[in-house]
Order: sequence, then structure tokens, then C-alpha cells
Amino acid sequence: MSEDTILSLRGITKEFPGVKALDDVTFTISRGRIHALVGENGAGKSTLIKILAGIYLNYKGDILLDGKKLTLRSPADAQAHGISVVHQELKLCEPLSITENIFLGNLLYRGGLADWKKMHHKAAEMLAQLGMSMRETQLVESLSVAQKQVVEICKAINHNCRLLIMDEPSATLTDKELTVMFSMMRRLVRSGVTIIYISHRMEEIFNLADDITVLRDGRFVKTLPVQECSREELIRLMVGRTLVNEYPKCEMELGPPVLEVTGLTQKGVFDNISFTLHKGEILGFSGLVGAGRTEVMLALLGLSDLTKGEVRKDGRMVHYKKFAQAIRAGIGLIPEDRKKQGLVQIASISGNICMSSLKKIIRRGILSKRLERRYAEEYIKALSIAAPGPDTEVQYLSGGNQQKVVIAKWLMADSDIIIMDEPTRGIDVGAKSEIYRLMGKLVRQGKSIIMISSEMPELLGMCDNIVVMYEGRKVGELTRGQASQEAIMALCV
Repeated sequence: MSEDTILSLRGITKEFPGVKALDDVTFTISRGRIHALVGENGAGKSTLIKILAGIYLNYKGDILLDGKKLTLRSPADAQAHGISVVHQELKLCEPLSITENIFLGNLLYRGGLADWKKMHHKAAEMLAQLGMSMRETQLVESLSVAQKQVVEICKAINHNCRLLIMDEPSATLTDKELTVMFSMMRRLVRSGVTIIYISHRMEEIFNLADDITVLRDGRFVKTLPVQECSREELIRLMVGRTLVNEYPKCEMELGPPVLEVTGLTQKGVFDNISFTLHKGEILGFSGLVGAGRTEVMLALLGLSDLTKGEVRKDGRMVHYKKFAQAIRAGIGLIPEDRKKQGLVQIASISGNICMSSLKKIIRRGILSKRLERRYAEEYIKALSIAAPGPDTEVQYLSGGNQQKVVIAKWLMADSDIIIMDEPTRGIDVGAKSEIYRLMGKLVRQGKSIIMISSEMPELLGMCDNIVVMYEGRKVGELTRGQASQEAIMALCV
């Protein structure tokens, strides 16, 4: 083994009942580099992380750290060997301070008592080394998501971390916060920490990583330096085929207005928002996090109160005081957090698809399981939802298939307008392409879509027109011909 190698995985295999999540995975990670781990949902990335974190114990194969065979019996065991994980869902005690979180379960003592002076000093030192201006006494609940991730990283460093695994850390960060986090990661690497970085965002991988390992269907595909890989090649390695058109935009003539919004205002949140959505249109909403895009849609649907403004649907003035009214009028919402707001995780696919259309499956006051199953089977087939059957709980589906279930729910409810808030967040590149194709199919059927997205390439690739918001105001609207990353960003800031 090379002295430059910090971690070697040999023949790692992990099976669950009926599923081989990892199959003979073998590769190495070089010391002091940022190593991207990529693959579609279900490729085995999460399983591999849980093995390295000491969560999954029953597996076949060997883990070698610095050339020595490693047997992990618990997460604490992994931390003791210098392996730490920053999970996508942060695990902090919010009412406590930054210092208290960093030293939670790892207090420093003097004379039998907790030495808070020394812990505060050490916490401040760590924050300064990472270029952060936060006070070590601040409560975690007062921090932004990016700042909370810094606290998680400080916890890892405090456990003498040598190998830091970051799982989708950028999913909820603004561009400015991402810049800070990337700078901090490079500082960590210069200090001797090796980082395994997991992300679905191609731009991040090529801007940040030194090496890339690709997994597909639980198997190792290839490890290569980022300089030797193009975006097209990486996608081919991940999905096992070439995506001819990553953004399959359906070019068609737009129909009459189906939704006209004038002067929509919610005091202190957004002001004087106006836009028009046409039949068969995909209307994009761009803006930095906090611009008010989601808040406008929630108020429009009756999920929060409006101060003033007019909304017309199909030429008729409407005012939805409750979401149920908007649903009955044919408007559906795919929320940003599909797991918590769009689905009932422990319910079946059929239960989720039919939950907004119960009248269709109730006969003589009793819910018909036969009808529920029949409708679900139709949508599973129509949307190519990969699942054992309609009785499968949605918590066991990949992110892309979960998103299809949410879309199926609104098609079942006869929605002619679907608002999609970050529809491809946390979804791999292959599943993204399927969602884009599904969007094209919907507009060809005469549906209309509002798409809120923080990913400019998908806005440019899929939208007919793009509304740009900044701090609760509409600052511009670009046609497909006018739109570019530079033009959108100039309005965003």
C-alpha cells in the first residue's frame, strides 16, 4: 500500500433481506485530498458511509486505515479512529451553545469539574482556524444552516478527525454559504484532513474534488482524478448510459393565461408580486435563498395570509383561504421538503397517491381498497415508479421515485397547475432526467408548471420564462431567449 493512501476498502459487501446493497466494492482514498463519492440513488453510497461510520456492523470485506485492518463496533469506535461524518440532517442540540455542542460527550475536566474556560477557549480557536466569526457562546438555534454545519465540523475536529465524510452538505445552502463552506473545506485539507464528499451537484464536484469514485447498483465502477473526467463521462459512468439530452425541453406554443397574479403582497415578507402563467408553460422562479419565492406560492395557495393582491384562475377572480380550496380548483404543490411535507413516509404508495382524492375511492361512505390499489397501479405504470408494488411504504423508495409519487398524487387530484418547489433537490442525475421528461409530458397534456429552483442550469434548460426575485420583490422576468446564468445572477444580487 502507498504511503499516500489513508483508506483502503477491499471486497466490501453488504446485504439486506432480498437486496445486495454493496457487492465487492474495492477502492482506495489518498491522504489530504477531497474525494467525491458519486452515484445514483440506490448506488450504495449511504450504505458505505454507514459502514465507515460504525453504524452497519455485519458486512463482508476489509477496511484498512493507514494500512492496518480496522474493525468498527460502533460510531464511537469510528470516531476514536479519527473517522467522523457530517450528515445531511444535522445532529445538534439546538438549545445549547456552540461550545456545549462541540464538547457534548467529550468534556474537558480540571480538578474533577468541567473546565468551561478551557473549552470556550478551544472552541473559539477552532472557529478562528476555520475562518468563522461566530462567538463560541452563541446558541446553536440562532445559527444559519451553514453555521450549524461548521459546528458539526468542529465536533469532528475535536475528536481528532483525520477522515471527514460529508453527506450532501450543500443541499440547503445559499451560494454565499457554499463559498464559505468550500473555503473551510480547503483549509481542513491543508491542515491534513482527508474529506469524502457526497453530492449530486455536478458543478460542486468539478470545482471542489481532487478525485472521484463512482458506484452503480452497489458495485464499484471507477476511481479517477477529476482532471481526467468530463461531465458527460461522469454521467455515463453513473447511469450506465449516455444521456443524449440532459434537459429535454418540450418546445410548444403556449396557450391562454390560466393563472394571473397581480400585486400580491404579504407585509414584511414580499411586496407587489405580479406574474402570468399560461397553459402548457413551465414558468421558473429564481432568486437566492430568502428571496421570498416559496412564501409567494404558500400565500397564493391559502397556506399563509395575504395583505393584498388579486389572483385570477382561468379568468375568474379567486381567493384561497385554505389549501383545500386550491386543491379543489386544480392546483397542486410539490413542496421543497417532500419527505416531511409532501408524503406520509410510513404510508403505502397507494395511500399517498390517493390521499388528496378520497372522494374518488369512497363508495357508500367506505374507502375502497380495491379502487385505491387500481388507481395506484395505473400511476405506477404511467410514471414508471420503481417499486415492488402499490403496498410498498414510500420511505423505502429512492428520492426520484418518491418525487414521482408526489406528482402522481396531484395528477390523481386532476390538478391542471402544479407548483414544484426545488423538484430535483437530493435526486441523482438519472432520476433528474426522468423528472424533466415527466414535466415535458405534463405540459404536452395541457398542464402548467411553476418551478422554483436554485439550480440555474435546470431553469435555463426547462423553463419558457423565468421570474427573478430579490428580498421579497420581483426584479425581472426573462424570456427563454433572454435568459442566461449571467443575466439571472445580475438580477438575483
